[in-house]
Amino acid sequence: MTKNWYVIHTLTGQEEKVRSSLQRIVDAEGAEGPVSQVLVPMEKISEVKAGKKKISERRVFPGYVLVQMALSDETWYRIKSTPGVSGFVGSGIRPVPLREEEVAQILQATQEKMEKPIPKVIFEKGEGVRITEGPFNNFDGTIEEINPEKGKLKVMVTIFGRSTPVELEYWQVEKV
Repeated sequence: MTKNWYVIHTLTGQEEKVRSSLQRIVDAEGAEGPVSQVLVPMEKISEVKAGKKKISERRVFPGYVLVQMALSDETWYRIKSTPGVSGFVGSGIRPVPLREEEVAQILQATQEKMEKPIPKVIFEKGEGVRITEGPFNNFDGTIEEINPEKGKLKVMVTIFGRSTPVELEYWQVEKV
């Protein structure tokens, strides 16, 4: 019995409910059963709220759940009749499995995004920002460089009539 990964389309906001319903099937029948894994890819997001850095999670693919299963009429019907499921992603009547490379890429990307939070706000070079934290609080500047891996920006700030580069973290600035 070969198992492939399939994508299930869910009602908006029902991904976790569908995941837990399908996980009960896996728990009851074990990994040897027709359904062996259920996954809602998540990523960590860092944002600043009320001056405090906060890490939260969000779905990478809102409205979709990945499931590893052996496709048969019975498993297709069981999943399709799960509350919150609107259908399988695929062309025609039968769902189309994901390729192994696609699954590996999704799993690796999900793992990386959970280990290292990405900023919720995306900055662009040349954009104006106001510093909200640190010794240059309330200074305005222009983004000179962006380092997304470290979550840092190089901002050009005018101090005493001279333009000076200041290295700041994403959460220390806000867009103007």
